[in-house]
Amino acid sequence: MADVRRAGVDDAEVVAALLHDFNTEFDTPTPGAAVLTPRLRTLLAGDDLVALLYGDPPDGLAVVSFRPNVWFDAPVALLDELYVRPDLRGRRIGHALITAVEALAADRGGRVVEVNVDGEDTDARRFYVAHGYSNTEPGATEPSYFYVKEW
Repeated sequence: MADVRRAGVDDAEVVAALLHDFNTEFDTPTPGAAVLTPRLRTLLAGDDLVALLYGDPPDGLAVVSFRPNVWFDAPVALLDELYVRPDLRGRRIGHALITAVEALAADRGGRVVEVNVDGEDTDARRFYVAHGYSNTEPGATEPSYFYVKEW
């Protein structure tokens, strides 16, 4: 997609601000853009985490982590975050970003994109289902669950 580009190290501040805005919008704790920026400079310099930006100046982003997985011969993409500024939702920016994420994963030989969605976030769940994502594994009848333990 012409409006989506890969963020570089120089974009760390913009990525951090968008991530901070995302968490703030949904009342999720955030360490703030000032803390995220140096982390992102390090991460964006590598190849395991990729941020994709939509627009100029950016109005949306997708953050994807790539990891090896014993079940696949290519990395699995975990969509860590997908965010579009609230006033621009409904303009297919999310569609452009998810399409770019899938293309990036495919370019790396991947066949799987995983995403975790909060149960109460019905808009996000509807978005992913509309794009072919499912919370049931092939052949299963019960939904998958994501568990987390933080310390």
